[in-house]
Amino acid sequence: MTSGTGSGTGDGAIRTGTGTGGPGTGAGGPGGTGPERRLFDVREIYAEPAAAASPRGRQVLDRFPDAKVIAVPSHWQIPHLHGNEGNVARWARVKSEVVVLGVKKSLTTRPNGRSADWIAPSSANGCALACAYCYVPRRKGYANPVTVFTNIDKIVAHLGRHVARQGPKTEPNSCDPVSWVYDIGENNDCSVDALICDNTADLIRAFRHWPTAKASFATKWVNRELLALDPRGRTRIRFSLMPPADARLLDIRTSPVPERLAAAGDFLAAGYEVHFNFSPVVLREGWEHDWADLLRRMDDTLPGAVKAQAAAEIIMLTHNRELHDVNLGWHPRAEDVLWRPGLQEAKRSQNGAWNVRYRTGLKGAAVRTLRGLVERHAPWLRIRYAF
Repeated sequence: MTSGTGSGTGDGAIRTGTGTGGPGTGAGGPGGTGPERRLFDVREIYAEPAAAASPRGRQVLDRFPDAKVIAVPSHWQIPHLHGNEGNVARWARVKSEVVVLGVKKSLTTRPNGRSADWIAPSSANGCALACAYCYVPRRKGYANPVTVFTNIDKIVAHLGRHVARQGPKTEPNSCDPVSWVYDIGENNDCSVDALICDNTADLIRAFRHWPTAKASFATKWVNRELLALDPRGRTRIRFSLMPPADARLLDIRTSPVPERLAAAGDFLAAGYEVHFNFSPVVLREGWEHDWADLLRRMDDTLPGAVKAQAAAEIIMLTHNRELHDVNLGWHPRAEDVLWRPGLQEAKRSQNGAWNVRYRTGLKGAAVRTLRGLVERHAPWLRIRYAF
């Protein structure tokens, strides 16, 4: 493993190999034909030494045997990756070509109460998708490839202890009437992560043995290899949806919206609970018409079994000045609909950051409009919460 922070240009020793990848849920290394080839062409792996030496770290290195491995002291401190304005011009390319290995130092489960009862410690940070509105890149500067946390055994053990301390859920709430719900993908897309290593699989397998708890994650990538994991009803997958016209502009590198809808029945049959996220709802000319079309498509195409258990969240767009500036450097057309100062106001988020959201009166009216569209075109769909 090359020592130092690396330059991102090929300095130092290069490890070569001809392996075909590790035993994870993906179909092999970057030279294979599996679904990861649509997202990954990994050239560099920045790795904390302890992460690279761990069993999970070795699995990732085997998955991408031709990638150069560059030692870094911390997954947070990679100067040529984080905070490098030059990476804006290759925003999506960095996500394809770079993976980071780190050890999750702080294992904390936080209360939530909206999408889930609890936010689990992240098993990864960042994403290979490039959604123009994603809040996660704000944490690491100008590039946000997947960082895999390799101490998944400790993350699972922490969650097991936390679930045991809660005992049975005694009162139903909007998260779930019976089970404690743990969001396992707050800062990542677990379907994408499963193309890199077995972290997602390990979490799904753990939750199927905890009868009082349920895992939950939102995704915009259809990874059909997850169908083989036998979640036994203990994992809720939330397919994030928006009108296809919005997705083509904003959901860069994701699975098309029709593909996400087509997968819902298969995931339910494989043992997942299937919900939906209307996220984010972007207000622009004609938005009501396009959301009505999407809801009619859901009503026409989703199997009855999916409808019988489905629920959805409505999440209005939140944006950020720093992300706006980044997007102007790689995808300025997105900002035509995301950055609308005349419609937005500044508001401090729960984590202390200053963001922009739709003005209170406008946001409330839009939520009521969308709820009305749901009642008209998909009356079977329960709205769990709107934010």
